[in-house]
Amino acid sequence: MNEFQYEIQRVLQHEVLNDLPWPEVLGTATLASWFDVSDLATATVGAASAALVRYCRASGATIDTHQLDSRLTNLWFGFTLQPVDFSLPPAWDSIAGDYQAKDGWIRLHTNAPHHKQRALTVLGCAENREAVAAQVATWSAQALESAVVDAGGCAAQMHSPEQWQQHEHGRYLHNEPLVHFEQRPAEQMTHRRISLERPLQGVRVLDLTRVLAGPVSTRFLAAYGADVLRIDPLDWEEPGVIPEVTLGKRCAGLDLTTTAGQQQLAKLIRHADVLVHGYRPGALADLGFTQQFLSELQPDLIDISLNAYGWQGPWQNRRGFDSLVQMSSGIAHYGMVHSGSGRPTPLPVQALDHATGYLMAAATIQALEMRDVHNQIGRARLSLAATAQRLLNTPRQLLSHAMPELAASDFQPVHETTTWGTAQRVRFPVVIPNVPAHWSQGACALRTSDAHWR
Repeated sequence: MNEFQYEIQRVLQHEVLNDLPWPEVLGTATLASWFDVSDLATATVGAASAALVRYCRASGATIDTHQLDSRLTNLWFGFTLQPVDFSLPPAWDSIAGDYQAKDGWIRLHTNAPHHKQRALTVLGCAENREAVAAQVATWSAQALESAVVDAGGCAAQMHSPEQWQQHEHGRYLHNEPLVHFEQRPAEQMTHRRISLERPLQGVRVLDLTRVLAGPVSTRFLAAYGADVLRIDPLDWEEPGVIPEVTLGKRCAGLDLTTTAGQQQLAKLIRHADVLVHGYRPGALADLGFTQQFLSELQPDLIDISLNAYGWQGPWQNRRGFDSLVQMSSGIAHYGMVHSGSGRPTPLPVQALDHATGYLMAAATIQALEMRDVHNQIGRARLSLAATAQRLLNTPRQLLSHAMPELAASDFQPVHETTTWGTAQRVRFPVVIPNVPAHWSQGACALRTSDAHWR
């Protein structure tokens, strides 16, 4: 059991739950990184699969062992979809990225049009990298970060790990739990018949998350039968990522600033088993969905929530993404210094997003077990910053790249039919006897379904 597994074991364990039945890991493939990204990957995907196996066993199934392919696990921390007869747009906006300020580096996250516009308004320049770079160079990194964030945009100054440990917000993360898990008695006993082949069939998951950790978690749940309904604003789009994470889901749109949109969301929550959301603290309540109102709508709702920068400290309400947290926390700085690259050197994949997503899936399945077997309702809160802190706390050394290029054998034998055309998908790394990972439909565009349960 590696260091990540020990902590995951601790936070996903309760006196009425047995130890997680960790999978057998096949192979020793690693990604090139100054941090142990591959151990993080196998630990978090393994935690989700182990929680599922424990859930099945608690329901009477006999599963002696299961396996996890290390190479495929690393691949699932990246992009798993390869188009056959269409092309994917770039994953990043034309001006998103790292820029050198007067006194250091800063990253602008501009994939969302409104985030881009707010950054450009602060900088007062044209929408091209040269103009942005010229303007950024006139600012101090901290001043620009503050100005963009105050304007409602997304930016992160690069810190060293040591600077982050002493930072006004970073100090709050020293003891931030990897998973905040709470439980209370259920108001009514749930007796759900579980199909071994599709153990999560009949579980309704309302997904209010966007890029990237939340959608990763609900993609895992959909693989084992959960009915995942994703809700997006009417104007949200991120075309470079959507085909990767909508596999097996239905996607609808609601305007939650309107009474009609809020009423429809309330109807969906009333009949949901699980609510997964990435709203910053208080944002959902500002729309009228306070904890009290959620409890009135669905007393036994399992609530799984995600935050970028953690659940305490001055930045708990700050917008954030994986790439920004890597800059803030010192990960990109450590990679730069030790690789000698002269510029921020992040992880080879968006590992904070993916790892946190699989932990969200594990916490969701644990909460289902608590509900269906022990009559307890669970609530879990996770953050990208807490996951980053675990990486920073582990021994650091350059891990050589042991993974060859993608081969035909890495892909599933049957092509996937998506909204955009035909694609290949990398084989899923988890193998549980008689419990196959299978998505009922291919990836789809946003807002292609009605906002109703089946």
